[in-house]
Amino acid sequence: MQLTIALAVLGSLVAAVVAHDDHEHDMQMPLDYVKYPYQAIYYPGDNDVTADSIFSGITTFAKLPWVKCLGKEKDATFDIAFIGAPFDTGTSYRPGARFGPAGIRAGSRRLTLYGGYNVPLAVNPFLSGLKVVDCGDIPVTPYDNKYAIQQIEDGHKELLHRPTFSPLGNDTLTGKPLVPISADGKNHPRIITLGGDHTIVLPLLRSIYSAYGPISVIHFDSHLDTWKPEVFGGAPSEQAAINHGTYFYWASQEGLIKNGSSIATPHGAIRTTLSGPADYTNDDASGFQRIEAREIDTIGTDGIIKKIRDTVGDKPVYLSIDIDSIDPAFAPATGTPETGGWSTRELRTILRGLDGLHIVSADIVEVAPAYDTNAELTTMAASDVLFEVLSVMAKTPLGKVAQ
Repeated sequence: MQLTIALAVLGSLVAAVVAHDDHEHDMQMPLDYVKYPYQAIYYPGDNDVTADSIFSGITTFAKLPWVKCLGKEKDATFDIAFIGAPFDTGTSYRPGARFGPAGIRAGSRRLTLYGGYNVPLAVNPFLSGLKVVDCGDIPVTPYDNKYAIQQIEDGHKELLHRPTFSPLGNDTLTGKPLVPISADGKNHPRIITLGGDHTIVLPLLRSIYSAYGPISVIHFDSHLDTWKPEVFGGAPSEQAAINHGTYFYWASQEGLIKNGSSIATPHGAIRTTLSGPADYTNDDASGFQRIEAREIDTIGTDGIIKKIRDTVGDKPVYLSIDIDSIDPAFAPATGTPETGGWSTRELRTILRGLDGLHIVSADIVEVAPAYDTNAELTTMAASDVLFEVLSVMAKTPLGKVAQ
């Protein structure tokens, strides 16, 4: 009798499990639940409802689609891709920028809370017709700087040399077809890299060179980063000579940048102490022009924008942004903070002033979330800065009318 009862109970449990497995799980999901978190949430347009839980799901930049561009989706195409470079073993003071990509993505979660329309630039980069994705991170070893730098160059180059998802199209003024502005004559996608310390820009520029040749650079930073290795760090070894204070020296030596048409804005927000005036002489030899951070008090953001545009002209340009160009009152989480910098609002205004420039790719570096406030001030500032960069990119294709 007891055996019969036990078998009956067991049979009921099995039936319940089977019934549960057969049940359609989607019926239990909340309205508009994102079943597959790697898909981007809905980007609301003009007058659309904004009611998504942007704090949920896998954290990509601004809830963009997550594409394993360097993994199983090696054939995926895109127009603009975000990629992380979690490297920080080239720092001289506070490490931690290896967590920058993750922190910046977390800070970007609320970028599309009310939609993605950029009011000053009059564009929604997420609804601009371009395919924008988050490719995750480049696999970077923390044990070998030489190998890691090569990994970053290879990963970036793999993305840069893919075909774009969208064609260049026609010029909006003349209606004539656009042709690529690259040196190799191909239409390349744009890569926005999340650093990582500033050392990563050397392998990134090596990658950029493979498509565009020597490139003009707009560099926002509180430091020069063109120091000679024997001055900055003493170069005790060949690999130690490459760090976050010397990478532009090496980029100049390798012919990766156009001398005279690169501007550290503030090579730019420049306000660091120096070993002496010789540092500026070496900076001049590396091909950079300087805008001191304090110049904003006399010429304002309009004057700084004019200096940048007069220098780079209409040439293809690479944009590198060190978060320490912003004053630590607004962005404290960085490796080598310097007081007396620009506000987040001032930097965003200057970046919007680059509207119309052919920015081929960009990066933001030196975000070290461990030193941030609980309110994520620095990572939010970094993501907002990139929102301006993305908006500028979305408005200007990398093409020109054939002569």
